[in-house]
Amino acid sequence: MNKKELLVAGLQNGTVIDHIPSDQLFKVVSMLKLDTLSNPITIGNNLMSKKSGTKGIIKVTDKYFEKNEIDRVALIAPHAKLNRIANYEVVEKKELELPDELIDIVKCANPKCISNKEPMASRFDVIDKKNIVVKCHYCEKALHKDDIVLL
Repeated sequence: MNKKELLVAGLQNGTVIDHIPSDQLFKVVSMLKLDTLSNPITIGNNLMSKKSGTKGIIKVTDKYFEKNEIDRVALIAPHAKLNRIANYEVVEKKELELPDELIDIVKCANPKCISNKEPMASRFDVIDKKNIVVKCHYCEKALHKDDIVLL
């Protein structure tokens, strides 16, 4: 009989972000500013995954992320899974998906864009969710995943 053990401990209350591509894990950690939290945090990287070979996982105790934060994660790791945990049980489970519009998340790469000159929220329409391409609502400049700069 094979014994299996968990590589990452269970979580009583909080959020688990699972199936993060291993090469994107620390971008997610940085983007969520997890280093500023006092909550207990578990970060696992290069863990075995049946779907992708390896994966990253983040568990944050007593923290539930806002929609704006989740939309940012979806830009970096669009197929990650988000689990909300209460009393050691999964009470909400969803696969991240880019919304149709990103507000005050992405910086326009066009230096002449009004969003870079006036105190206003940036607005981008997601025009290709699979390849992650967004287009500025104001100047219509398209940005591909590798060119996106988060605010």
